[in-house]
Formats: sequence, C-alpha cells, structure tokens
Amino acid sequence: MMINLKRLGLQMMAGVLGIVVMAGSVMGADAEHVEKGEAAIAKGVAFLKGTQNADGSWTPQPGPGITAMAMQVMIDDPHVGLDDPSVLKALGYVLSKAQPNGSIADGDFLTNYNTSICLSALSRLKGDPKIDAVMKRAQDYLKSIQWAGQLDPNGKVIDKDHPYYGGAGYGKHGRPDMSNTQFMLQALHDSGLSSDDEAFQRALVFISRHQGVESNEMFKNGELALEGGFVYAVSLNKDNIGVPQSKASPEMEDEAKAGRPVSGLRAYGSMTYAGFKSLLYAGLTKNDPRVVAAYNWMRENYTFEQNPGMPEKVKLQGLFYYYMAAARALRVWGQEELVTPEGAKNWGNDLIDQLVSVQAADGSWINSADRWMEDDANLVTAYSLMSLQNATYPRSGGAGQE
Repeated sequence: MMINLKRLGLQMMAGVLGIVVMAGSVMGADAEHVEKGEAAIAKGVAFLKGTQNADGSWTPQPGPGITAMAMQVMIDDPHVGLDDPSVLKALGYVLSKAQPNGSIADGDFLTNYNTSICLSALSRLKGDPKIDAVMKRAQDYLKSIQWAGQLDPNGKVIDKDHPYYGGAGYGKHGRPDMSNTQFMLQALHDSGLSSDDEAFQRALVFISRHQGVESNEMFKNGELALEGGFVYAVSLNKDNIGVPQSKASPEMEDEAKAGRPVSGLRAYGSMTYAGFKSLLYAGLTKNDPRVVAAYNWMRENYTFEQNPGMPEKVKLQGLFYYYMAAARALRVWGQEELVTPEGAKNWGNDLIDQLVSVQAADGSWINSADRWMEDDANLVTAYSLMSLQNATYPRSGGAGQE
C-alpha cells in the first residue's frame, strides 16, 4: 500500500488538532494542573521518540498494538505535527501490518487486541482514501470475529443465551473477556460506528453479564458480588464456560472450578471503568440502572494510589491500564468531579498529580508490579500519556446523555 505519508501529515494536521482542542469545551483540570500535565506529556513523548525502533515500531513482540498506542498519543498531542518523523515511521509500520482479511496484526496472533488498537489510532487520520479503506476492512474484521452464531469450543451454537455471546477475545478462537471487548468497542466507536449497530447491541449483552447487579440474569446464585462493578470474564476458559473470573479474587475462582459455593467475585477498577465506558458507547443513558450502579462503584472506590478492588498484595497490578481506562471513561462521562464519601474530587487534577509523581527522570513510566507487560516502559508510557491527555486537554460534553 503506497501512501505519501508526509503529504498526508501536512494535509490533515489542522483537522487532528481540531479533534484534540475543541472550542467551548469543558476543562477537566485547573490551569495549574494543565501546565503540569503538559510538561509531563512533553517529557513522555520525548522518551518515546528516543526508544522508537528503526522500522518505526515500539515493542513489536505482541504485534503492532503498542506501536499504534505510541503513534496515537503523538497524533493527539497538539505539539507534535503529523509530519513528525516518528509519526510517519509509525504510520508506515502500522499500515504494513494490514492483512487481506482486514486484521492489522502479525498473522493470526492477538488479532482482536492489535486490530482494535490500530483502528483506534488510524481513526485520527480519517480522510485519506487508502487509510479509510484499511479502517473499513478492520472494522468489518472486528465485527466478524465477535462471538455470535459460531460454534463454541464444545460445538455448541453461540446464541444470545450463551456466555460468549457478544464478546471478543484475543483472536478468532479466544474465549471473550471484558478487556478485549472494551478495546474492540473503543475502536468501533473511534472509527465512527453508530451505537445502534448490532455489534454494540450484541456487546451490550456480553458487557452486562460482567456486572454485579441484580438485573444480571446469568449469575443469580452469588457468583458476582452485587456491588455494581465489573469482573474480567464470564468464562474462565474453554473448559469452564460460564464460570466467571475476576482478577481481583482468584481464590474464589478456585472454589468455583471445584464446584464449591463462592461468596461473590469482587469487581475491580480496570474492568469497572472499562465496562462503564462501554455501556455509554453502547448507547445507554446516564440514568440507566447499570450505568448508575457502575458510577456509584467508581465513587465509592475512588483512588489513584492503587487499582481499586485488587487485594492488598497485588494492588498495583494493572495500575497503568487502570489509569488509562479511568481517564477515558471519565472523559466520556463529561463531568469534572466525582462526589466520593470523602467529598467532591477533581479527577483530572488528582490523576495528573499521581502520574507526575511517579514519572521517571527520563520521561518514562513503569510499574514495579510487572504483570500484564507493565514492566515495558514503552507500553506503560503510552498508557500514561493517554491518561494525561484525557485529563489535561479540553473536552466537550460526555456521552450517554438524554
């Protein structure tokens, strides 16, 4: 695929800046914290420019997803032009991974994860016919691998009553989970798919089954704690379909696998914010009981010092993914403050303070709890920059409103 990347960068720069800085928008953080956030973003972007590989990639082992994240934060930075060499090289690398079937990945490895993240990044570049064609094929691919109508690993048709229905996993045959599903929905939303589309409506069925609320018809026997938050998966693996999983309470999963009663899998921050955002993307209003329940969990468990809901000994696991999920969700929500048991909290100010306090001198971020690749500075820095951009830059009103 031949694209004049430099010409495209010059041509579309003004349009992208218009997406980032919107007239008449509402600030999430005050002026002091905006200045603080912008300084941290500049240092983080400089770090990524210094670690980019000669072929345009960052940490390519899992596929082009991390490269797309790094590219996206540069595109979303009003101080980095689309003709910047790092952006152009990254774009060339991402486009080189576009496959004939529509996926953007290294073969059939982690196809949903990589395609979703790449599609979100490419959505910033709408308008070039060749990129638009890649995006349309990627969008169609993601919809095609969403679980609905196929056979599960045991040969059972996945209809609306099946635990897999509406979800997405790491690839074509992977059991679905909330993380992969939220990445898919983020990509479909970013690329312009209507919330009325059947992909969102199928996903709404899947998402709702991960939430600890009384209206969750799939789990009526105390499998999920009725606290309004979300767990990771409603099926542990292909051999335990319908046995839910929460990374915040693994000991309860062991009980469930052994056929013993459980007292309720605990919700945790990463998946609750991801689920909350996904409910809004699927078109639910702010007064929908599921949205209200998730919002109340977020208020009652408000903190940026740990991944809330995770046990004390693993409270830092997935921390920077949590920051990204929280910042995206709260930006979609469109309100500056959450009213917590301790009082009103300006989430933008608090998140900026937290991320600045743990940024390394070289501009990077890394998690001492290295689970889920959070020992990779490129990935964690991209997470952190996405979080800071959502907290720092102006934004318009939220989604899911009446």
